Amino acid sequence: MPPTFVLVHGAFANSFSFAPLQAELGLLGHRSVAVDLPGHGFAATYPHAYQAPQDLAALATTPGAIKGVTLADNAAHLIAVLERAKRNGPVVLVSHSRGGMTATVAANQRPDLIDRIVYVSAWCPVDLDVSAYYAEPEMATVDAAGLASAMVANPAELGLLRCNFRTADPGVLAAFKAAFLADGTDEEFMVFLNTFQPDENLDAGTPDDRAQADSWGRIPRTYVRLTEDTSIPLAMQDRMIREGDALTPENPYDVRTLAGSHLKWLVDPAPAARTLADVAALLPEAS
Repeated sequence: MPPTFVLVHGAFANSFSFAPLQAELGLLGHRSVAVDLPGHGFAATYPHAYQAPQDLAALATTPGAIKGVTLADNAAHLIAVLERAKRNGPVVLVSHSRGGMTATVAANQRPDLIDRIVYVSAWCPVDLDVSAYYAEPEMATVDAAGLASAMVANPAELGLLRCNFRTADPGVLAAFKAAFLADGTDEEFMVFLNTFQPDENLDAGTPDDRAQADSWGRIPRTYVRLTEDTSIPLAMQDRMIREGDALTPENPYDVRTLAGSHLKWLVDPAPAARTLADVAALLPEAS
């Protein structure tokens, strides 16, 4: 039976960003499901204060539905989707950016539901928690201050991360574009920016959420490197590949490479769709 691609988004994102990729996969004859993690998509909160004219003081205090959502909640939601997808045949789990954390936990818990796991410049913690990786040399080039300048409110008080993606501040917008889509046009960048939702959960995982050799490590896996990514730099992507290979040397990553930034593969999805189609051909059922 043909596989189903299950697509997991990153921070502040949702299933909507996968629509162009799903179109390309469909035209190649592949079916796919884009997941909205809890508090994302139509379950997201868009406060009235987020609309123009913005009320930043109110935006900093308005509750959000994603408050209290944990990485465990995300994994449970994803596992429920994987269970349904698995009824139809093989499953290829594809994650991007922060979505890799959820994919890794799901793979730790239910490796039987995943025929291949694919990380596209996504977090797959092995030696450290994700938050700890940000202090490592491979992340030194990331402009954390530029991104933090758009954060609204105190996360500890609000119980979530809130970012004002509708800011008109040229400095903040320039920092966003450099971080996410430096190789895209200004128009492409603004379109993608307006698919982001303002809220994200706070749970970045614990040591128990790192990749585990006896479960995650049994699943055939692929890492798709993005060469111009400045959010998760190539050096960090390569480090995660090395750590995963060291954890289970008998089951190393199949490594692929796409030219482009953190979001370019979603804005111009044809090369990524072809790469995923090639990965699907590695499944025993496809041979």
